Amino acid sequence: MTIEDDAGRPAATVVIVRDRPDGPPDILMMERASTMAFAAGALVFPGGGVDAHDHALAARIDHGLEIDEAAARIAAIRETIEESGLGVGLAGAVDGAMVMAIRQGLLDGAVLGDLLDAHGLALALDALTPFARWHPAPFEKAIRVYDTRFYLARAPDGQEAIADATENVHLFWSSAAATLARCDAGEGHVIFPTRRNLERLALAGSHADLVTHAAAHPVEKVRPWLEDRDGERHLCIPDHLGYPVTSEPLRQARRG
Repeated sequence: MTIEDDAGRPAATVVIVRDRPDGPPDILMMERASTMAFAAGALVFPGGGVDAHDHALAARIDHGLEIDEAAARIAAIRETIEESGLGVGLAGAVDGAMVMAIRQGLLDGAVLGDLLDAHGLALALDALTPFARWHPAPFEKAIRVYDTRFYLARAPDGQEAIADATENVHLFWSSAAATLARCDAGEGHVIFPTRRNLERLALAGSHADLVTHAAAHPVEKVRPWLEDRDGERHLCIPDHLGYPVTSEPLRQARRG
């Protein structure tokens, strides 16, 4: 693996949270197309790579963030619109039809900044709460190496999530615990970082609880390592970042 590969491509992912009055919040999950090189067929949160246009937009708007952080949040917003049709992190008179028009523009190759200008919208980057950051260790030899920032966002009112039917073939709302149970029953699968994040998300009873939980733990780059525990090789992560489960036998850990 080269130094460039080890650095990883910057990426961003959004955990979209929809509160429920009678139980734990729903989380938007997407099923990746089986033809995708990374996490084929897996259940994932919406997101993708940070590109040059994200950096260019970050450089021309006011946000008070480090440029890489701002670009990652912009990428998270853009990818979420493309993949789910939900306009998280948008400011202005936003409605579902407008978001779908922006989505179509993005799919046709237009730039997010131009589309926002055309619709009289701005970005609300503070609507995304930093939650985690994951980066595969060199020994994992992942198909795609991403340095991924995870954010929390509240599901926007009056908008419907619709899969893009290209990278993602299906989406659904489910509590974090229910999604894990679904995978354990063989009705889907998640890769190691997604499982650890779902276990962490399952600790909270609302979007507000998750924001409080996120604020109580540092966002440090998680780089799993191998360690022998109880006579078996485990894939491990740090124990001070809010995760209730910090290791899994290597034989059962799914990776990208």
